[in-house]
Amino acid sequence: MSMYEITFPSGKDHCSAWHLPGTGDAFAGAGGRPCVVMAPSFGGTRDGGLQAYAEGLATAGLDVVLFDYRGFGGSTGTPRQDVSFLRQRQDYHAAITAARRLPGIDPARIVLWGNSYAGGHVVAVAARDQHVAAVISMTPAMDGITVVRQLARNGGPLHLIRATVNGLRDALRAVTGRTPLLVPVGGEPGSNAIMVKRGLLPAYRAVAGPAWRNEVCARTALQVAFNRPIKFASRVSCPLLIQAGTHDQLVPPAPARRAAAKAGSRAQLVEYPIDHLDVYTGPAQAHALADQLTFLRHTLAPSPTRHQTSAPRHKEP
Repeated sequence: MSMYEITFPSGKDHCSAWHLPGTGDAFAGAGGRPCVVMAPSFGGTRDGGLQAYAEGLATAGLDVVLFDYRGFGGSTGTPRQDVSFLRQRQDYHAAITAARRLPGIDPARIVLWGNSYAGGHVVAVAARDQHVAAVISMTPAMDGITVVRQLARNGGPLHLIRATVNGLRDALRAVTGRTPLLVPVGGEPGSNAIMVKRGLLPAYRAVAGPAWRNEVCARTALQVAFNRPIKFASRVSCPLLIQAGTHDQLVPPAPARRAAAKAGSRAQLVEYPIDHLDVYTGPAQAHALADQLTFLRHTLAPSPTRHQTSAPRHKEP
C-alpha cells in the first residue's frame, strides 16, 4: 500500500497528512477518483487506530487524506495539545481544499470521515461546504451536553468540578502568557483526565500510535459542552452514514439517533452492540468498514465529466 507524506496550510500553520492513493478503478470516473478526508478523534493522532480504515478505503479504490490537526502529531501550531473544536473544523476545511487539488482527484466527490469528536466535526463541516459528496460519522460526539453528562456518570459528582477548576486555571495561564496546564486525555475516575472510565487508559494505549500523548490543555474541558454538531445535521445536503455503538459508555448513541432523524432521508443510521473504542480493532472494525464501503458504492456515482479546471474554494464564515 503506497502512502505519501504531504502538508497543507491551515491558518498560519501547516497540517501534516498521509495521502494514500486508491487502488484500481472501482470508483474512477471521467473527473477522477473520489477522496476520503479523515482526521483523528479527541486528542488523537493519525497513527492511532485509523490506518486500517484508511488502507481499507484505499484498497477499495478511494484516495485517502488522513491528517493531524494543528498542534498535534506532525502538524505545526501552538499551543500543542489544545483541542479546539472550532479550529479542528477549520483544519477539515483546509484538508478538503488540499484534497481537491491532488492530481487525479474528482473535486466533486470528496467524502468526509470522522469518528468520536471528529464524527461530529464532519457533520458541521459538511453543513457549511455544500460541495461535499458524502459523510461517514462513526461513534460521533453529536452533543457535548450529553457527553458531559456521561462523563459525570462515569467519574462521579466531583469530576466536572475538578475538570472545570483545571480548565479555568489553564485559561488564566493562557491569558497571562504562561505555558499550558496539561491534563490526561483519558484515565480512571478520580483522576484529572478529561475523559474517565474504568479501564479506559489501557484501552486507549492498545490502539494509540507512537505520536499520541496522553495529555491535552486543561482549557479543553470548558469547551466540550459547547460542541454541538447536532445543530447542523438538518443542513447536511449529501448522503450521511451514522454508525453508533449501543453500548457506548463515552458517547451515548441517543444524540446520533436524533441527528439522523434531523437529517431525514439523507441519513442512514446503523447501530452496533459495541463500546466506544471497539471500532478500532477486530470484528467491529471490519464490520464498520464493510458498511462504509457499501454506503460509498451506493452514493458515489462517478462524475461523467470534469466541469471545472480548478478546485472550488471554501470560504470561511
